[in-house]
Amino acid sequence: MPEGREIDADAPIFAIAVAAELSGMHPQTLRQYDRLGLVVPARTQGGSRRYSLRHVEQLREVARMSGEGIGLPAIARILDLEDRVRELHLRVRDLEERMRSELDRRPGARVFAAGATGAVVTLRHGTRTRRATELVVWRPRRPLDSGAEQAEEAGDSDTGSEGASAGA
Repeated sequence: MPEGREIDADAPIFAIAVAAELSGMHPQTLRQYDRLGLVVPARTQGGSRRYSLRHVEQLREVARMSGEGIGLPAIARILDLEDRVRELHLRVRDLEERMRSELDRRPGARVFAAGATGAVVTLRHGTRTRRATELVVWRPRRPLDSGAEQAEEAGDSDTGSEGASAGA
């Protein structure tokens, strides 16, 4: 196997006998869990069950929780929630990557201008506007990476405006 390649944890590669051996369970137990919807393997075109590494991990987890006295409906709910959390983590990672690539492709490309009516217009980086008193160009001073920096800026501007109004 070439270096750097990992086995896909979701690839359905194990027959029921192998999955039963890897999980330390009897094949009939795996069939029962499939019927209950607890750990549902993929199926081949012929209808044979195929388990992935993730399924084997789930089966081991089911055995551990069952040994601790947790009922099968509760275990099913826990596994369901774990799947949902994993899906959400993947979605967040995907969105973060898309955001990062978008920012890398267009550094400084977004400049906003507000007209006299208050409408916000997006300008291309490097685009010049006619000088007019009813047009204001706004650019962020620094990237908005942390909430603490934003809070500091908000605190500084509030203090500055209070000082200005107190002196007036």
